[in-house]
Amino acid sequence: MNFKSGFTNLCVAAAVLTAGGSAAATVRPNSLISDNMVLQQQSDARLWGNADPGSSISVTTSWDGKTYQTSTDRTGSWSLAIKTPAASFTPYEITISDGEPLTIHNVLIGEVWLASGQSNMQMPLKGFPGCAVKDGLDEAINARSVEGVRMFFVPLRKEYEPIEDCGSRWMTTDNFEDVKEFSATAWYFAKSLSAALNVPVGIVDCAYGGSRVESWLPREILEKYPDVSLKKEDIEAMTEYHRPMLMYNGMFTAVEGYTYKGIIWYQGCSNVGKHDVYAERLATMVEHWRERIGLGEIPFYYVEIAPYDYESGDRADGARLREAQFKAQKLIPHSGMVSTNDLVEPFERHNIHPRRKSTVGQRLSWMALNRTYGHKSVVDGGPVYKGWTPKGREAWVAFENLPMGIGRNYMIEGFEIAGPDRKFHKADAWLHWQTNEVVLTAPEVEEPVAVRYCFRDFQPGTLCGGNEQPAVPFRTDDWE
Repeated sequence: MNFKSGFTNLCVAAAVLTAGGSAAATVRPNSLISDNMVLQQQSDARLWGNADPGSSISVTTSWDGKTYQTSTDRTGSWSLAIKTPAASFTPYEITISDGEPLTIHNVLIGEVWLASGQSNMQMPLKGFPGCAVKDGLDEAINARSVEGVRMFFVPLRKEYEPIEDCGSRWMTTDNFEDVKEFSATAWYFAKSLSAALNVPVGIVDCAYGGSRVESWLPREILEKYPDVSLKKEDIEAMTEYHRPMLMYNGMFTAVEGYTYKGIIWYQGCSNVGKHDVYAERLATMVEHWRERIGLGEIPFYYVEIAPYDYESGDRADGARLREAQFKAQKLIPHSGMVSTNDLVEPFERHNIHPRRKSTVGQRLSWMALNRTYGHKSVVDGGPVYKGWTPKGREAWVAFENLPMGIGRNYMIEGFEIAGPDRKFHKADAWLHWQTNEVVLTAPEVEEPVAVRYCFRDFQPGTLCGGNEQPAVPFRTDDWE
């Protein structure tokens, strides 16, 4: 269902005092429209489902007693929008009837975000085999006190044709067995956001480990890409989690109709080596998703892939993918990238799932607080390269996005400089605090011509700004 067109002409169906009757039948809301759901506050929140063709459908909301009406089409589908109040922790009820009422219980009104990507977004609080989430299990055990966070998990599914319902449910923090399966990144994002705004936060978790950006695009777009074959035999021959289109059809289409505030995204590792097309394809995906969701240019905040040894040597394919992620911000309106360059340990060189998910989620929440909710005092990113100046043997590097300056004077690691021979050498670095420039030298380089910061597959750095947010990796050269 295209919810942009499906709801364009839908008046938040005129509220009436009584529900219309019809022959008794069992109305079947989409599984998103179920007990424990979170609805976006102060919105025209969309509800939809199925019943017998020709049925009259009424929806009554307990927060204001209003009733909304619509009818099913010839296939039995129905949809409408309801006015939601301001956020609160008060549980409400919604009654949907086609003559036989169905009541949805324990509904909260708050902020709703779609969380998607690959395994680093999917990774649950309990961790993966061989890959722990730092303090994740203890977080799940103590989650009962966080009453305002709820999560809807979209089952992992791959389909050649779009589906409209994934058959899942909303989960609360009441059950430890549920919470330990929550996406760790999304949990920490929601927990931080809920605490800061003092509102409930609902997450629709729609992520699939190993998926590529092409996995989340529809056939009509992928057909334009010369390097993507949509022949079934070619798709089936691929590694199952790299397959194009199938996660879009099997997961995203089932939840595209819900009313969201924004999207958070953590993906990119499976596109390493395809940095030349990644930024454009990510931007295309976001444009298409926003069109399908039909709520305009809702925020899209995403995570830079962490340092990892892809064993690409001097090609630095991982660094090039991060560079493409950074550039994608200019292609995607109302977007932002949080850096994770500092969130790996030396022993995680070959761990694609770094354990410090709490800080990843928190940084995403800080970006949302600053850019979406207007809390401009919250620093939403680290230093960003601005320019550099050669001064004899020294390279003076300037940065922007410094509302709280640079937070490290010495022991700055991660910089390299090169001379005319184009060979990079580790640089000694110190902060010229009067101008917030970092001064670089290397014994092997008499005449600096290029600067790089953490531009390798695995090279964590130490330069940071406000809220200890890391400097974004960069290079000043375009050498291949």
